Amino acid sequence: MSFTDKARNKAEELKGEAKERYGDATDDERLQAEGERDKTASKAKQAGEHVKDAGRDVRDAFRG
Repeated sequence: MSFTDKARNKAEELKGEAKERYGDATDDERLQAEGERDKTASKAKQAGEHVKDAGRDVRDAFRG
């Protein structure tokens, strides 16, 4: 996973966290749910990137 991908995913996660907290503070359930969804999507992307990295590591171990 490149640094750019990591930074982009972390920014999305933080944006989702901010939406969720703002929605909670203002009793806006829609915004709170949207923030939760954004956070979850970002974490899923991060997990997918980790799986790809692990696959590359295994491939490299067998080649090397």
